[in-house]
Amino acid sequence: MDEAIRKAETLIEALAWIRQFREKTTVIKLGGSVMQNADALRHVLLDIVFMETVGMRPVLVHGGGAAISTAIEAAGMESHFVQGRRYTDQQTLEIVERVLSQDVNKQLADQIEALGGRSMTLNFDSTNVLFGEPIELVVDGESVDLGLVGRVTSMDRAVVENLTYAGTIPVIPSMCLSGDEQKLNVNADTAATAVAQLLGAEKLVFVSDVNGVRRDREDPDSRIDTLTAASARELIQQGAIEAGMIPKVEACLETLDRGVGKVHIIDGNIRHALLLEVYTSEGVGTQIVKQMAE
Repeated sequence: MDEAIRKAETLIEALAWIRQFREKTTVIKLGGSVMQNADALRHVLLDIVFMETVGMRPVLVHGGGAAISTAIEAAGMESHFVQGRRYTDQQTLEIVERVLSQDVNKQLADQIEALGGRSMTLNFDSTNVLFGEPIELVVDGESVDLGLVGRVTSMDRAVVENLTYAGTIPVIPSMCLSGDEQKLNVNADTAATAVAQLLGAEKLVFVSDVNGVRRDREDPDSRIDTLTAASARELIQQGAIEAGMIPKVEACLETLDRGVGKVHIIDGNIRHALLLEVYTSEGVGTQIVKQMAE
């Protein structure tokens, strides 16, 4: 009986958050090792189905770096990265499109359907919704060639919103189409950031490999529950936020400046981390806000 009561209390705690976020759009970026862990991936997708079922409007943006690297290796090629971005020539692009925009995209949508949700693939073979331009990367004052790599500048918002209004979860691969019909590879974090901004989302959630922003990179217990934009910039200057977490946090800050309410970083390997972050008071990751509520 005590266990049953605790379950009921958990549902009551979730009720306030369910009401607050009903009919609000949440963009979820999925990538990293979570996508290689079948059990963790299943629970993340189940959480997304739950969110839609109780009235939220989730939009899934995904990468697939590990699967792409495996396919490139199988083709007898090597992966090359520049400033964390995959150098993409035409041959690499064809592999990226096949793995990311076709295989992974369809697999995620199929899994959502198998878990009782409704989903729609939004790729080049069905309906592309992301448009952009080649990225220009400057390192130490010099322009760096990344090949067919781009950034999202616009999207077909109506297609995505019509799907979410109808109770369907859009599944979007991190690729875009340029004005001259050139397909471009896009970093999944930046793609999700752009989608959240262009949709005016209530939340953007990065499902990652770490449990949030930490004061000590090596200590999971040093996770920061809530981080303001000002304190995040201070931690970057102090070096507490370093390496690969810097561009992710900077993307979060830009997203807040563009009108998205909150950005969350969670560890997708924690079972039901998405629900625990969104529908409980304590959460399990780091939420980044523009400033603390008064």
